Order: sequence, then C-alpha cells, then structure tokens
Amino acid sequence: MTEDRTVEDLLRTFAPQVLGLLVRRHGQFDRCEDAVQEALLAAATQWPGQGVPDNPRAWLLTVAIRRLTDEWRSESARRDREVAVARREPAYAGVAPAADAEPAVPADDDTLTLLFLCCHPALPGSAQVALTLRAVGGLSTAQIARAHLVPEATMSQRIRRAKQRIEAAGARFTMPGPAERGERLGTVLRVLYLIFNEGYTASSGPDLRRAELTGEAIRLARILRGLLPDDGEVTGLLALMLLTDAHRAARVGSDGELVPLAEQDRSRWDAAAIAEGVALITEALTWSPPGPYQLQAAIAAVHAEASTAAETDWRQIVALYRLLARIAPNPMVTLNQAVAVAMVDGPRAGLALLTPLDTDERTAGHHRLAAVRAHLLELAGEVGSAREAYLMAARGTTSRPEQRYLEVRAARLTGQG
Repeated sequence: MTEDRTVEDLLRTFAPQVLGLLVRRHGQFDRCEDAVQEALLAAATQWPGQGVPDNPRAWLLTVAIRRLTDEWRSESARRDREVAVARREPAYAGVAPAADAEPAVPADDDTLTLLFLCCHPALPGSAQVALTLRAVGGLSTAQIARAHLVPEATMSQRIRRAKQRIEAAGARFTMPGPAERGERLGTVLRVLYLIFNEGYTASSGPDLRRAELTGEAIRLARILRGLLPDDGEVTGLLALMLLTDAHRAARVGSDGELVPLAEQDRSRWDAAAIAEGVALITEALTWSPPGPYQLQAAIAAVHAEASTAAETDWRQIVALYRLLARIAPNPMVTLNQAVAVAMVDGPRAGLALLTPLDTDERTAGHHRLAAVRAHLLELAGEVGSAREAYLMAARGTTSRPEQRYLEVRAARLTGQG
C-alpha cells in the first residue's frame, strides 16, 4: 500500500468520527461538516510530506475546532453563539487538545448516530443517501453523483441543501427512539449497501475494490445488528455483505484484472466469512418474512455453497430471483435474473428479460446492461454482436479494471464467427 493510499484510508476512517464528535458538541451540522472538510484538505496536503501524526484523529479534531473557532470569531453575533454552544457542550469541549494528544472525549464511536442523523425524515430519500455517503462513507461528490446517475454539480447542490435542511429542522445529535429509528431504517440499510458496493466494485479509478469502504460497511452493519438483533433485513444485509466480500481474494488476478465468478479459484474464498454469512441468513429465514436483503443473501449463499461453478443450483437461484423481482422490482435485479434464467432456460430466454431495460431510464445506456447483454450474446453464439456490446460496455464504465476486462472479452471474440 502506498503512503498516499495510507493517508486516504486514515482520512476516510477518522472523518466520520471527528464529524460526530463536533456535531455532538456543537450542533450546527453544516458548519461542522465544512470544518471537517477543511481539516481533511489540510491533512491531505501536509501529511504526505510531513508524515502522519501519532494521533490522526486528534490532529483532525484540533484543526476542525480551530476552523470553527475562527469562523465564530469573525461573526458579529459571536457572543450569542458562544453562549448557546456553551450550554450544549460538555465542559471539556471548550479546549482543543494538542495535535497528537488523545482528546478528552468519550471512547464510543459516534459513527452510527451520525448515520441515523443523515437519514433524518426532514430530508427526501435521495438527499439522505447522498449526505450519508458523503459524511459517513467518505465518498467524494463525484462518486456519489455517478452512483445516482446525475451531474456532479447537481449532487453538490443536493448535499448542501441537505445539510441546511438538517439545521433548519433542529435535529439533535442523539440516537432516535424505537419508533423513529424504524422509520429511518430502510434508508440506513440502503446507504450501507451503497457504501459496500462502492467498495466492492469501485465506480471509478485504477483499483477494482476499496477495502476500506467494504470494511466500514460491514463494521456498521455489525453494530446495527447488535442494536436490532430481531430485524431480519438487518441480519440479511450483514449476511449478504459477508458472503459477497468472501470472494475478494479470488476476484482480482495477479495484475489487478477482474476475475468473473465462474472463473474464480474457490479455494481462495474466505471460508469463515461464508460460514458466518450462511449461518446468519439460514437463521433469519426461519423466523423473519423474507425481504430483499435476505433474498439476495440467500442467492449469495447458494453460490457460496457450490464447490465449483458447474455445481451451482441455478434453478434455486432463478426461483429466488423471481420472488425478489415480485417484492422488490428493480432493473439491477432483472439484470442478474437474466443471467440466472440463461443458465437454466438458455441465453435467448435471458436476453428476452433484458429488452424492457432498454427503455428504462435507470438502465438505458448503462454499461452493466451492455455487459450482461454481451455475455448472453456470446453464450448464444452471436459473436459479432457480443463483441460490439462488450466494447460499448467498456466505453461506458469509468472503472479501469472493468474496462480492461470488457476490452479483453471483446478482443477474444475478434476474428471469430
């Protein structure tokens, strides 16, 4: 791992912790998030040349507090604001710690409370997801924009408005009670899933995966399950993450190339993660009505329990996808369902499922639709069409490993047919 990547990982790890500390002390989410962003920028500039401090979190906290202090001092209403803050914050918060000293704060991690704050009901669903990905997941505005298929400028405005609406709603930095927590849970689960997916298959850049994001998503999912052990979907999401992440060592080749599921060396899969994931989903399905995350975890478990690709129980997977498509219809579900159907009923049947997606604004022109179509066309023996679809998919993705994989698939078909 390079020094620059080490710095990046540290910043992503500590950013939500520092933001949580500041918001718990001072409120004013918008100002605190801006202060943390300035601290992150200072760290990204200074640490590569000067070295990482012994206590990175305390360093970031100190710089962010100084930014807030400078801003408050520059305003005409400084005295009124300081009185209000003093009433809210604990006694220790008024003194910034030394840059390398452990701050005198509670040892608990505020990340999960921050996660629920970002999913405040005053925000529309799209803003909840975007804000949480920025504040908790550490994704850039550009990455979030790509995940939502909107321009970066649009996403930047959405995040800014979300922070302002949290302030206007008078939201407090506390874990919501049981009733309100249940209302926000669906968004929390969706956000964790998006963070995990961005880490498992990065939407852009030279690397296929970003282990710090998958690790953080799994960590938060474990915390959430500890809080809500009787929620089947929370358990299902954790199981899905574990079963999916178990492939990580086998899905990247020696040169960083993507290795598809059917070609992976299954002896390199994480047996402990698979065992835990299978146990979790098996238990959840015995007492909880199946939800989308549980069904996806069940599909992942079927793949995990096959010792070879040829032994995969595709008929069971097709049945699970049909149920998933009924209770949670989604174009990405249809893409995966098409592959499973092709393995049971032939590639033509799978291709037929893709046709409606050409006019769905969520998938029309998306590189994943082109990639799945290319795979099924190749299975059907339509070599020329498959090659063109692979190239179209390669042009549509900003992930370099995915581009290389799709270009290689297209090159292998050159001259055939």
